[in-house]
Amino acid sequence: MEIIKANTYDHKILTEITKKSKAYWGYSNEQMEEWSDLLTIKEEYFKNNEVYKLLINNSTVAYYSYFSINENTVKLDNLFVLPDEIGKGYGKLLMNDFISKIKKSKTKIIILDADPNAQKFYESFGFTKIGKIETSIKNRFLPIMELQLDTIVDK
Repeated sequence: MEIIKANTYDHKILTEITKKSKAYWGYSNEQMEEWSDLLTIKEEYFKNNEVYKLLINNSTVAYYSYFSINENTVKLDNLFVLPDEIGKGYGKLLMNDFISKIKKSKTKIIILDADPNAQKFYESFGFTKIGKIETSIKNRFLPIMELQLDTIVDK
């Protein structure tokens, strides 16, 4: 098992992981189709984002990606695990790897827009909800979450 930097040629498998992981939460086929473009990782995505993948037996089973907003703030853009691998600790492994990388920089704040089903996962790392964004689904909001790096307790 290893976490390594992903490359542009990984865009198809990362898209597959993203879509399967999102569908895991029971969204309708119609909703998944509506989100298809938003959930597609294109080759040009790698130009402006740092992307890392988790390999198990040389197969990509999960990944995360992020980008800098400014010198003090990084946004975690994606963290997805294949549904068959959910519950095995890989999300926690990726999150710890991500936070470890960010702590080595000058970054002071991590932000993210969480799927409502993942809010508790992020809260377990110390993230707090600081706002919300309305989605294309009526009366559904994505929590905007933040982690102040000086408040982190290593897990």
